[in-house]
Amino acid sequence: MTTATISTVDLLHDRYGSSFSDDFLWNDQISNLLTHRSIRSYLSKPLPKGTLETLIAAAQSAASSSNLQLWSVVAVEDAARKERLSVLARNQAHIRQVPLFLVWLADLSRARNIADARNSKSEGLDYLETFLTGAIDASLAAQNAVVAAESLSLGTVYVGAIRNNPEAVAKELNLPPLVFPVFGLSVGYPDPDNIPAVKPRLDQSAVLHREGYSTEKQADAIAEYDRIMTNFYQQQQTGVNSDWSTHSTARIATAEALGGRDRLTEILHNLGFAIR
Repeated sequence: MTTATISTVDLLHDRYGSSFSDDFLWNDQISNLLTHRSIRSYLSKPLPKGTLETLIAAAQSAASSSNLQLWSVVAVEDAARKERLSVLARNQAHIRQVPLFLVWLADLSRARNIADARNSKSEGLDYLETFLTGAIDASLAAQNAVVAAESLSLGTVYVGAIRNNPEAVAKELNLPPLVFPVFGLSVGYPDPDNIPAVKPRLDQSAVLHREGYSTEKQADAIAEYDRIMTNFYQQQQTGVNSDWSTHSTARIATAEALGGRDRLTEILHNLGFAIR
């Protein structure tokens, strides 16, 4: 590792939208992580042979709680199926554009099948803890795949709107009971004419708590972030005409603001999860 350089300072400024201490360790991998951005416009260029398998190898190299590996992923390349999934996920165009759309799953079905084949109990699968384990495993695996994709000059964007219609997604992908679509991931070559800026994040003082939780610096950090994000929204022409706090509060103000995800407990039960 090396200490901060001018390029490091630039990347940190992009990530935080303000000056940052130069007391920062650095290497190429950290540089790649800090340049992450969500890509929503893609070229029609196909992926090289072996790309999918490479991404899955990276995904399977992520940590897994107790090595249970309670996740799976469905790779979608068929244009008609991508079109249908796009409709189910608020008509997001990039799902149709990308050569590869991945749907990441919390998968308790495989574990139950293993237990059933051994005439063993699997009561632990009925509890919220195990569902969370599956969702966390899927998230860790997906993020490894994202890092791998970006190292190959590919772009990605997560699609949480898959959870707007999880029952329809489950039907489209022929998911068995005890399998839940946690999110989607578009993968492809970014359109060089539509590369977004790195989106700033909250100052570390808002999220980093030393030895115990403290809100002492939170208000000031949020106020500064609101200023930074108001400028970012305007510069990027995002259509957001407020600061970050106002925009974020609207997303959690009502059950309706969740876009159908307020029914997730009911939907999980419908998909076979007991969730005790």
